Amino acid sequence: MARKVMGGTGGSAGPGRTGVRAARRPELRLPPLAPYDGRELRPDGDYDGVEFREADLAGQDGAGARFMDCALTGCVLDETRLRRARILDTVLSGIRGVGTDLADSMLRDVELLDARLGGTQVHGAVLERVLVRGGKIDYLNLRTARLKDVVFENCVLVEPDFGGARLERVEFVDCTLKGADLGGATLTDVDLRGAVTLEIARGVERLSGAVLSTAQLLDLAPVLAAQLGIRIQD
Repeated sequence: MARKVMGGTGGSAGPGRTGVRAARRPELRLPPLAPYDGRELRPDGDYDGVEFREADLAGQDGAGARFMDCALTGCVLDETRLRRARILDTVLSGIRGVGTDLADSMLRDVELLDARLGGTQVHGAVLERVLVRGGKIDYLNLRTARLKDVVFENCVLVEPDFGGARLERVEFVDCTLKGADLGGATLTDVDLRGAVTLEIARGVERLSGAVLSTAQLLDLAPVLAAQLGIRIQD
C-alpha cells in the first residue's frame, strides 16, 4: 500500500502563523482487497487486505485482532468487541453501531467516514493520524486515551468524554462539539477555532494548550468566570 501523510489546515506539520502545529492527516491508498469470507470475527485474528462490505458484525468478538490495509463499509458494529484491537492503514466508512468496544485499542493511519455511533468505548486507546469526517457520534468515551494528529471534520460529537486524555495536534474543523468533558485532560496544539458549536460541560480550566477564536472565548466567558469564582454584576 502506498500511503502519504498530509499536513492539516496549517499546510504542514510545523507551526503556523498562530504558533499552533497542524495535525498530520492520513491519505490512504488501499491495495486490491479480498472480500470478507463471512465467518465470525476471531479474538486475536489477523485481517490483512480484507474488504468488509455491509457485514453484520454485531455482538462478535474480535478482541486483540489486527486489521491492516482493510476497508469496512456499511458494517453493523452493535456491541462488537474490539478491545485491544490494532486498526492500521484502514478506512471505516458508513459504519453504525451502539456500544462498540474499542477500549485499549490502537488506531493508526485510519479514516472514519460518515459513522453513526453511540456509546462507543475508546477509553485508554491510542489514536495517531486519524481523520474522523462526517457522521454523528453520541457519548464517545475517550477517557485516558492518547490522541496525536487527529482531525474531527464536519461531524457531530454529542457529550464526548476526554477525561484524563492527552490531546496533541488535534483539530476540530466545521464540526459540532456539544457537552464535552475535558476534566483532567492535557491539551497541546489543539485547534478549536473551526468548531461551529463549542460547548464544554466540564474541564474548561484544562483549555491551556488550545487555541480559540475571539467569538468562542466570549461564548465561554460565563463558564470561565464561574470557574475562576468571578461574579459579574452590572
